[in-house]
Amino acid sequence: MVLDTNTVLDWLVFADDSVATVASAIQKGRLRWLACTGMRDELARTLGYRSLAKWNPDSEQSLATFDRLATLLPTPPVAPLHLRCSDPDDQVFLDLALAHRATWLLSHDRALLRLGKRAWRTGLCITQARHWPKLPTSPPPSAQP
Repeated sequence: MVLDTNTVLDWLVFADDSVATVASAIQKGRLRWLACTGMRDELARTLGYRSLAKWNPDSEQSLATFDRLATLLPTPPVAPLHLRCSDPDDQVFLDLALAHRATWLLSHDRALLRLGKRAWRTGLCITQARHWPKLPTSPPPSAQP
């Protein structure tokens, strides 16, 4: 499974209930969280944003959790042209998921969610954490406008 930065923030900063099942599965070792150094760097940068200050994120603790639980992999090659994200910053999440044949990419980013039907053909389900752990039997719904 690949988690985008917003999903990680939902878990580690906002304690969002929609990520609780995923977080528990990762913490218990039932689910492998795939990441690369670019994802860790983005999380570190994002934790320092002023817009998060009111939640008082514990950057050190969040990064320690990332380091302890994420399986760090090399930066992946870029995905085929038919699976390019309109947001270049989010492409790495898709690339890593495809390169390592992840079953799930959890995000609530519209640019990634719009690729759901095309990614589904490769065996990758791009969806929101609240939809996990339902096993997919059809392509996930597209992002809502």
